[in-house]
Amino acid sequence: MKKFTYKAKDAQGKTITGKVEAASSDQAAKLVRKRGYTVISIDESKINLSSLFGLFSSRITRGDVAIFTRQLATMVNAGLPIVESLSILQMQSKSSFQNVISQILADVEGGESLSESLKNHPKVFGPTYIALIKAGETGGVLDKVLNRLADNMEREQEFRAKVKGALIYPAIIVIGMIIVSFIMMIFVIPKLTSLYMQFDAELPITTKILITVSDASVRFWPVILILLGVGGWFFSFYKKTPAGKRKISEIIFNIPIIGELQKEIILTELARTLSLMVGSGVPILEGLQVTSEVIGNIIISESLQDAAKQIEKGFPIAYSFAKHPDAFPYILSQMIAVGEETGKMEEVLMKVGHVFEVDSEQKVKALTSTIEPVVMIILGIGVAFLVISVILPIYNLTTVL
Repeated sequence: MKKFTYKAKDAQGKTITGKVEAASSDQAAKLVRKRGYTVISIDESKINLSSLFGLFSSRITRGDVAIFTRQLATMVNAGLPIVESLSILQMQSKSSFQNVISQILADVEGGESLSESLKNHPKVFGPTYIALIKAGETGGVLDKVLNRLADNMEREQEFRAKVKGALIYPAIIVIGMIIVSFIMMIFVIPKLTSLYMQFDAELPITTKILITVSDASVRFWPVILILLGVGGWFFSFYKKTPAGKRKISEIIFNIPIIGELQKEIILTELARTLSLMVGSGVPILEGLQVTSEVIGNIIISESLQDAAKQIEKGFPIAYSFAKHPDAFPYILSQMIAVGEETGKMEEVLMKVGHVFEVDSEQKVKALTSTIEPVVMIILGIGVAFLVISVILPIYNLTTVL
């Protein structure tokens, strides 16, 4: 989608300007006319440094979508029509979201359903979100679906914030270590090396290693940067291939603590999403298919697709999940079996999602408790290595002199 800047006149003859996203200038003009404006000119927005910075700073986040969903749910539950609700939200939202909402509003006013209008913005609204809205419209329970969707997104935001917050401290320590090491290798060690060379002193092995690494960093930094860039590009290309996705997922799942934590986080979102879709009237097969497309792990995604095929053949849902113990733990298939027997699949999935959330929070705490001392030990060893490598030769020189 391209961005276009338009100049137009409203019904009162007042000249206004704005921005729209569309595939072509003709489609952009059509969107502007749907708003009741008379088009004067439309130009494609040019990309420059300021626009790139504005694009980054004004991007639409998951939190923005969660707030939008909660506000829309509140208005619809209060009895306001969709068109009026979107008009109010358009004025209240930030500028980047205003453009999206205005296009949705124009599409709805043009006769499209809300779910169809959301499909034009796949980067903002995912397949799960659209499927739920469509189910709410079909069943006449859009107000309830919006409420459940808003609740689910807010819980998801809270959970993600807890995980990120627990990992901030170790990340800062590691980044600090890398920066300090870089400064030492590029600026400090070369000056000390020239001092050692003047006295022609015998250097300890640790100092020789440090000088060799520093010289290589100073002399071959363009080659190192190129190699890092090529390596990053190759890794980025490899992880997009099916074999790469599978291999990376397997490696992540096999990392102690981190692998289990990653799986628990994915299963938490999976259980919550399926619970929300089942409770909103989305067929289980469609729910599994949509969820498999948005899950960020190919092992679980392929397991969901195979489970959907088994269910389509007539096998029980619990049996279909139990066939993939590498992706789904026993408790999930067990709880699903209870949901099938009692007819309370939505409630059961929500409860098992809560179980996974509690487990993942405990694993985050365990990970933080494990990482902090490990990082401190590595930091201590690194500092000791630098001190020995830098101070010991100076001490030897002073004793000789």
